[in-house]
Amino acid sequence: MDKFAFAHPSDLSGSATATSQRPVALWLLVCCAMIFAMAVIGAITRLTESGLSIMEWAPITGTLPPLSQGEWERIFALYREIPEYQEMNLGMSLAEFKTIFWWEYIHRLWGRLIGLVFAVPFLWFWLRGRLAPGLTPRLFFLLALGGLQGLLGWYMVASGFADRVDVSQYRLTAHLLLALVIYAYCFWLASGLILAEREETAPSTDQKLKLYLYVLLCLLFLTLASGGLVAGLNAGLIYNTFPLMDGDLFPEGYWQLTPWWLNLFENITAVQFDHRALAVTTAVGTVALWIWSRRLALSRRQHQAMALLAGVVVLQVALGIATLLLVVPIWLGALHQAGAIALLTALLWALQCLRIKTT
Repeated sequence: MDKFAFAHPSDLSGSATATSQRPVALWLLVCCAMIFAMAVIGAITRLTESGLSIMEWAPITGTLPPLSQGEWERIFALYREIPEYQEMNLGMSLAEFKTIFWWEYIHRLWGRLIGLVFAVPFLWFWLRGRLAPGLTPRLFFLLALGGLQGLLGWYMVASGFADRVDVSQYRLTAHLLLALVIYAYCFWLASGLILAEREETAPSTDQKLKLYLYVLLCLLFLTLASGGLVAGLNAGLIYNTFPLMDGDLFPEGYWQLTPWWLNLFENITAVQFDHRALAVTTAVGTVALWIWSRRLALSRRQHQAMALLAGVVVLQVALGIATLLLVVPIWLGALHQAGAIALLTALLWALQCLRIKTT
């Protein structure tokens, strides 16, 4: 698996020249940008409580929005049957329903566009022999992940149609994490091709630094997963102070559920505390690694990548604190999610820069 997913970028070149892979790298970066935008749109969809407004999964016919008053009435009637309407939005007008409908519609339509932007150029590059042999199976794997994400998205939405007023926090977190895995893998391939094309040399890199960055990557994904639980449980709407929670560093209600492990996933107090703790740990670890890296014999590009990573993590912490203190305004919540993806991008770029082969 390591050879398949994390081979050095130059190992992907095969019989294709470095120059021939530049269009492929640019295409993958466009896909990354679209996935990035998709995650932000998804955050807005969640924050506006729009995710359950479309009760049908129609991958083909659902591309078109309602085109008649009768069709609007039909889909609004479906929405009025679910607990979210009956317990939270009772009496909502059709005009108000259209507001939440359009966010969910844009979210789904953008997902379909990503599929087209990925699949069509992929087939064109592949059939014309423009893909390096080592790259083709990776792109098929990425395409399969995209299809799985569509299925997982509907599985998530379906959890909110009965017995609850929102989607399952477990399914929401899984949907978020798979989106981030797809983004990370796509960016990894694209950035790897870019660096392989330049065929740069660099001084020997401290192997411990790369190891610690991989550990940091795992910690970041744990933090992102905890953020998914915070979003799924609306846990950001309580304890809107920092660094204390209701006057305490460790909140009193952390262990209120039994068995104990349920607190990690279903107790909003514990979920918010965990996200805070993981985020601070990630930030401190990142800044500490940057300070340490300044003493190492790295190339200029590698030092710049580490400095960028430290800068982005500080910005993301500031966004997170502001989002909490202001009780999660929609624009700031979406910006915080964008910051999380920017941090993931910076970390992956630092790892790629540290993997440049020496001569």
